[in-house]
Amino acid sequence: MTEIGALARLIEQLQQLPGIGAKSAQRLAFHLLRQPREDVERLVDAVRDVKEQITYCSICSNITDADPCHYCTHPSRDQQVICVVEDPHNVTVIEKTGQFGGVYHVLMGALSPLQGIGPDDLKIKSLLGRIGKAQVREVILATNPNVEGEATAIYLAKLLKPLGVSVTRIAMGLPVGSDLDYADEVTMHKALEGRREV
Repeated sequence: MTEIGALARLIEQLQQLPGIGAKSAQRLAFHLLRQPREDVERLVDAVRDVKEQITYCSICSNITDADPCHYCTHPSRDQQVICVVEDPHNVTVIEKTGQFGGVYHVLMGALSPLQGIGPDDLKIKSLLGRIGKAQVREVILATNPNVEGEATAIYLAKLLKPLGVSVTRIAMGLPVGSDLDYADEVTMHKALEGRREV
C-alpha cells in the first residue's frame, strides 16, 4: 500500500469514531503524521492495551482491568445500594460528584424496541440475581432522561418492587445555571414533578 493509501486508510478508520467527521478525521491523521514516531507508538500501544487488558466486571458489568472491579470489591462501598446505569461511562459521571458510596450495575444499553433492543439484550437478569443474593435495600435507577431511559426505568421498577427493595429514580429537570426561557415542556414538567421543600 502506498503512503497516500495508508493515509487514506487512517482517515477512513478515524471517521469510524463517534463524533469524528471527514474533516476532523483528516486533521487528526495529519496531526499524527507530524508527531514523532515514539508518540504515535505510545498511542498505538494504549489502544492495543485497552483491547487486551480491559474487560467487563462479572458482577456489575462495568469496564475494569481486574475482575471483579474496584467498586464491587472496595470495603468502603455500600453493597446494599445499587445504582443502575445504562453504560460504563455513566459510572464515571456519577463518581465525579463524590456523592455516591454504593455499588453499580451497568445495563449495557436501554430498552429500544425500534432498534430491536429488548430486556434479554440488557444485563437485567444479572441485576435481579444480585438482588436475590445480597441484602439490597435500595436500587437507584439512573438511566438517561429520554424515551428509552424512561421506558427502561419503568420496566425495571415493575420487576424490582415485588422483590421488596426500595426503588428510586434520579431527579430530573432544569440544570443549575440554566434559564427557564430555554426549558422545553417535558423538562419543565419533570422539574415541577421533582420539586422539594426548602
